[in-house]
Amino acid sequence: MIFADKKQQGGNASASYEVILAPVLTEKATNGSQHNQVTFRVLKSATKPAIKQAVEKIFNVKVKAVNTHNRQGKTKRFRGRVGYRSDVKFAVVTLAEGSSIDVTTGL
Repeated sequence: MIFADKKQQGGNASASYEVILAPVLTEKATNGSQHNQVTFRVLKSATKPAIKQAVEKIFNVKVKAVNTHNRQGKTKRFRGRVGYRSDVKFAVVTLAEGSSIDVTTGL
């Protein structure tokens, strides 16, 4: 696995589950399935090669491309109190022809 943080390097299978945090089940992410794409929330320090390797290991599929997106947290107010949403990193994984992932069944 290729990580930005050296202490997280490891060859065990549980490292793959640490990179992929959760699937994204929004309308926009679901529309990506028409183009053979799946969207996941990933570890902020995960790199594209690490995400590709984790998806291939967990789901036994061939990954064609990985695109990442960092969403910065926003300041929100609730009843006059200031709160802050966390920063989140997303990965849009494009699968090779003939590969598919059903994220509704769980990991």
